Amino acid sequence: MALLCVRILRGNGFASVSAHLTRSFQAAGHTVRKTHNNSLLRVTDTVELRLRAAPCGRRLFSGEKAKTVCFPARAPKNISPLRPAAVLTQCGYQLHTSAPLRAVPAPLLWLVLKPLQKLMAIILGRSIRKWWVALPPNRRQLMREAAWRYRWQLVAVAAVATVIVALFLLTHLDESPVTGRTRLLVFSRENYMELAALSAEGYMEKFAELLVPESDPRHQVVERVVQHLAQRNKDIPEMSSVTWSVHVVQSPTINAFVLPNGEVFMFTGMLEAVADVHQLTFILGHEMAHALMGHSAEQASLSHVVDFLSLILLTAIWAVCPRDSLALLGQWIQSKLVQLMFSRPYSRKLEAEADQVGLQLAAKACADVRAGPVFWQQMEVTDQLRGELAIPEFLSTHPSHRNRVSQLDRLVPQALELRESCACPALPSTDPRAVFSKSVRVLLDSVKDRGREGSEGTLKPLPCGPATAPEGLATALLPQSTAASAPNMNVDIPVAASESAPAASDPGPAEGRKTPAQGAQPHLAGVFGPQEASSC
Repeated sequence: MALLCVRILRGNGFASVSAHLTRSFQAAGHTVRKTHNNSLLRVTDTVELRLRAAPCGRRLFSGEKAKTVCFPARAPKNISPLRPAAVLTQCGYQLHTSAPLRAVPAPLLWLVLKPLQKLMAIILGRSIRKWWVALPPNRRQLMREAAWRYRWQLVAVAAVATVIVALFLLTHLDESPVTGRTRLLVFSRENYMELAALSAEGYMEKFAELLVPESDPRHQVVERVVQHLAQRNKDIPEMSSVTWSVHVVQSPTINAFVLPNGEVFMFTGMLEAVADVHQLTFILGHEMAHALMGHSAEQASLSHVVDFLSLILLTAIWAVCPRDSLALLGQWIQSKLVQLMFSRPYSRKLEAEADQVGLQLAAKACADVRAGPVFWQQMEVTDQLRGELAIPEFLSTHPSHRNRVSQLDRLVPQALELRESCACPALPSTDPRAVFSKSVRVLLDSVKDRGREGSEGTLKPLPCGPATAPEGLATALLPQSTAASAPNMNVDIPVAASESAPAASDPGPAEGRKTPAQGAQPHLAGVFGPQEASSC
């Protein structure tokens, strides 16, 4: 609702100005309501505001004292909310509606106020401690006796506060899309859409010099997979209501993330870590599941409630501890306990749910869902080959690779049934999980043989099977002219490149797929089935 303010002069001409404006709005087909003193005209159902020009010789304003009359008016639909509405002209003077003020998104405001609230809790607790220490002994005894005398009143106040908190939590329960899980949402999805827009601008500035051009084959691959996932899952309202935009960042980091407003950020390190388009589809489905299910808003809502309750405990810590050093130690222990008991377990839960939903999205997109567990097996072997120290799962915000593989293996049969119900082409009989397990065994046997030969003074080279490295994403999706310009799209994981005899008989991730070397012009329809097929 915009606000149209007209500054007129108080005097005999006010009635004529009011009558003239009323006639002008009524002639334009709008409804005009007058207040009891005729000093405020309310215009409703306004599509476009235009004042009828009065004769320039006519005197509309008279008197010496000024008065401001404001007209609440609805801005035109075709005008951006970031720009003021149409300019209104009245006898040489320009009137315009004021631009609506954009409120700061609630999550961003909470992030700013969160440290301040913690500081206020520390100051309050420390002040209570100083005040209690400064009291004479007899006053302390009187305070204890008063607290015991009114103990039931204090219990009643605590019970009322508990009921208020419980009612607040119950009135902010929501049902998660796809899974139907009951969750707590303090911040709405609309608030996080505004925050996501601000975050996207920040990421675009941060990665401005690292963004891969849209003509690059890597960008085209990610773009096609994202659009294919969105098209095949358009029956989900949260999926079809978002415009998905892809940004590929030149970085060796093995990571990808999707903002709630559909901005997809993929790092080239992740493209080099996946073995084929099916693994890429699963990874993008996982990240898109985070966005469409609003996991960021859900996690922030839990953090909001936990931090609010932690403020009470933090105040008590600083009030009870006799010294500041002990209070700091207690505050550190409290923060770690909150992370271990609430934040990190909940984050792992959301990651596991995103794996589940992402596998369903990939199944409806006709990808080989058996490639999902293989990806995390590859990541586990890669971390071992690099000598990276695996931290315990309870200290991490993500499930361990091994637990992810176990969970996905349990979900694969259900995902295969969902894929079959979506009229997808048949999968090859060779399970990629079995191929990967055999490849790992071949690699381990080769390392053992190499170690034995090395102990005898001679080094035996690793055996080279007849199969080459798996096809890269560019050769799976793009024409030969563009695929040749993306050599680093192939897999760079040692165990994936050492597939021997079983891999030679494997027709590939999708049976019957034609490669650019065979003179075809491949796209997602050749990998996952007809792209024009309706979502299941």
